[in-house]
Amino acid sequence: MSQEQQRRWRLLLGNMPQLTPELNARDLGMDAALAALYNQGDEGEEQGFASSQKSKQRQAGLGGSAPKVSRWLGDIRQYFPSSVVRVLQKDAYQRLNLEQMLLEPEMLQAVEPDVHLVSTLISLNHLMPAKTKETARLVVRKVVDELERRLAGKMQQAVTGSLNRANRTRRPKRAQDIDWARTIRANLQHYLPEHNTIIPQNLVGYGRHRQSVKDIILCIDQSGSMASSVVYASLFGAVLASIKAVSTQLVVFDTAVVDLTPMLDDPVDVLFGTQLGGGTDINKALAYCQGLIRWPEDTILVLISDLYEGGNNTELLKRTASLMGSGVQMISLLALADDGAPCFDAHNAAQFTALGSPTFACTPDLFPDLMAAALNKQDVGVWAAQNDIVKH
Repeated sequence: MSQEQQRRWRLLLGNMPQLTPELNARDLGMDAALAALYNQGDEGEEQGFASSQKSKQRQAGLGGSAPKVSRWLGDIRQYFPSSVVRVLQKDAYQRLNLEQMLLEPEMLQAVEPDVHLVSTLISLNHLMPAKTKETARLVVRKVVDELERRLAGKMQQAVTGSLNRANRTRRPKRAQDIDWARTIRANLQHYLPEHNTIIPQNLVGYGRHRQSVKDIILCIDQSGSMASSVVYASLFGAVLASIKAVSTQLVVFDTAVVDLTPMLDDPVDVLFGTQLGGGTDINKALAYCQGLIRWPEDTILVLISDLYEGGNNTELLKRTASLMGSGVQMISLLALADDGAPCFDAHNAAQFTALGSPTFACTPDLFPDLMAAALNKQDVGVWAAQNDIVKH
């Protein structure tokens, strides 16, 4: 085994007699940062942060000292790229009681902002003192702004382009409603070479029969397992709300239903209006959404849930069938996140699919294309297959 291989194994496995490569000062600092979180037994108590449990198994050692944890958060940002820092922070949240330390604004300023951190902060929202909540909003704002830069433009382009293609008229009422590209193609036979121009005899434009040509309802499960999906769905809801050609409503639920549509001007307000955790009553949420529907055939209802129903499952399936039968285009997303294969109720997923509601997980990068397909009234199940999305 080469020295570099021994070095990598040494950093991965910790201090083992079989591995004795020379570590430079940076490697030693990196090793100490890893040991503080993943060290073994008594040695972990010495190098880590006073773990109270002794074990021969590899265990966490970041215990209860806030100053040391703060230094550790700074160390891992110094030694590792952001993607690795996020993994280490996530492990610290899961293995330790680091959530309580996030209630301190000084601690919160030291972490690397990401979607998982936002989810944690939302779940702690009602426990935060006012000063910490101000800092938390700044952290959440930073993550939301980064996600908007990455996803908002694509979402707006996909949705407006789909609406333009789907909503045509031969009698546009205003000049700005004329689709010039399609008008030119439709009038090529009227080209006058001596004037090098086309005389458009048939105009093709965008129809505006109502203020909004499509109604979109995002119905989001805010149980703890759906945390990342809540973050992304809130962002997309705010982006959709900024597009005048669609009417967007955003509803979150656990065992209660909350309509956050009035907050859609700011996704940060939406996120702090949610309450992650608790039970799940999907049927109750769909009943509320059903009451919002004005024109069923022009309504897209996106249910984002793992489909674990805590309420009346029989009524849930009946209501889903009723929604589909009325003409509503209903899509069931088991997750809207980058977290990989979600855990979900396979029986309900199969039932939803059988009722005609395409049911699958979707990554945030693909969600704009999914909405474009839905707005164009494409077969979303076929679209999912074309994009190598596994349907359920």
